Amino acid sequence: MTRLTVRAYSVRESERLAQQGLHPVMARLMVARGLNSPDQWASEISGLIPPNQLSRVEEAAIFLADAIEAKKNLTVVADYDCDGATACAVALRGLRAMGARVDYIVPNRFEYGYGLTPEIVELTAREKSPDIIITVDNGIASHAGVEEASRRGIEVLVTDHHLPAQTLPNAAVIVNPNQPDCGFPSKNLAGVGVMFYTLLALRAELRKRGHFDETTQPRLDSLLDLVALGTVADVVKLDANNRILVAQGIKRIRSGRAHTGIAALFSVASREMRKATPFDLGFTLGPRLNAAGRLSDMSLGIECLLTDDATRAWNIARELDTINRQRREIETDMQEASLASLEDIQPTENATLTLFNPDWHQGVIGIVASRLKEKFYRPTITFAPAGNGLIKGSGRSIPGFHLRDALDLVSKRAPNLIDKFGGHAMAAGLSLRESDFNAFASAFETVGKEWLTAAELEHVLETDGSLENDYCSLDFIRLLEDQVWGQGFPPPVFCDEFRVLNQRLLKDRHLKLQLEKDGREFEAIWFNHADTLHDKIRAAYRLDINEYNGRSRVQLLVEFAEPA
Repeated sequence: MTRLTVRAYSVRESERLAQQGLHPVMARLMVARGLNSPDQWASEISGLIPPNQLSRVEEAAIFLADAIEAKKNLTVVADYDCDGATACAVALRGLRAMGARVDYIVPNRFEYGYGLTPEIVELTAREKSPDIIITVDNGIASHAGVEEASRRGIEVLVTDHHLPAQTLPNAAVIVNPNQPDCGFPSKNLAGVGVMFYTLLALRAELRKRGHFDETTQPRLDSLLDLVALGTVADVVKLDANNRILVAQGIKRIRSGRAHTGIAALFSVASREMRKATPFDLGFTLGPRLNAAGRLSDMSLGIECLLTDDATRAWNIARELDTINRQRREIETDMQEASLASLEDIQPTENATLTLFNPDWHQGVIGIVASRLKEKFYRPTITFAPAGNGLIKGSGRSIPGFHLRDALDLVSKRAPNLIDKFGGHAMAAGLSLRESDFNAFASAFETVGKEWLTAAELEHVLETDGSLENDYCSLDFIRLLEDQVWGQGFPPPVFCDEFRVLNQRLLKDRHLKLQLEKDGREFEAIWFNHADTLHDKIRAAYRLDINEYNGRSRVQLLVEFAEPA
């Protein structure tokens, strides 16, 4: 069940901003999102939080500077998702620009699982012979892996953004805005953001040591397209700091200064870089990189981001595109199987959904969990076989239900039930014995019923209210496109009543609409919706530009509609 609401905002504050020259609708949108002054939505790089506010980042800089001067061998151990891939590329490009001897390794998720495990340390030691391991987007929970590295005489620098456990691994240095006692104002940095900040601190340290000055130092802003991609794809909250990182990255892409691999990914997806948006990063480029980690080897995605050879980048991007198509086919089959398994279940009676199928592919269970969560608006965990009697689960949550904390509570109540777990409020992963699946599902449902109210299980679609016809214009849409929207800073969704003049199906999946409001007609489309609408509807919609045959026209993207 979906209920439409309108975001509350201060009329007085929005009028004040409009009087200062801000577009009146934009003023309303900003105030509704908690922003009351122009500096809060500024996107200049000078507005970034200084690196020295990130706990232990200066210690990490000294550690890395010493390693560079001693010509030590560094190896980056990356996570196998888009954030991990971009963080790895940022680390290698940045460290090499500052004189480091550095290579990388990325675990195959099916053989080694997540994080700096003892097995990964053994593999890294055998293949790369590092003096120092640098983790990106992982490591904060890798106690055993850090111990194994220490046993082998390998020092470890952990750069991560995931929530820590009660104790931290005994690494040489840990940089993580979410570690205890870190006062960094933005707790929402992605893994790639943490690595970028580490490089900023390292450059400052090397500059202090006389390796270069402000005119000869490496240009780290050249990495911001990679930072933007990883930040958006990891669906971290776009707070003020992250919005600056993303805005600067998109600015580089639009100006044609993106890395060769980024340009190739835009090309294979038939998207124009000069019109790049956060949506392109999150829903076009991100899935193609993630597909490599889900079904194949993420080193393929990392190589795409590292190469400066246009032909090689294009060939890798095409391969990633093919893998992503395979991923979508597998995902579709799994979704259908999931929905079939729910036919005898009334999801509305449950606070959570927990599903396991021995035929599922563990590389796409997270996507399927996300799709089911969206459809049924329940915290959802889907499991696939992981070998040796274990199953691996990936979960997605809804606002008001902290998924990692829920798994932690299940683990405390039944200490032997979960093999291992980790994650965030909205996404988490775990593994357990297949024989314990039913016991886990029951324990997880118990927590869900304890924590979630009926109101929290109702899907509320927040809108920005009605939009006057005069503002449904190409100029206003382009004004909106100049702003960075995303997780925690939702793109504008308006709500109005329309008459449905015409409706027809496209490709048997999408509803093409001709709507009318106050005497003006609008083109509209509702993607992945095939049911016929009433003659009068109340619709939640986003504004879009439909470009066809050289013409640009306003188009409404319908998010939800109900009889008016």
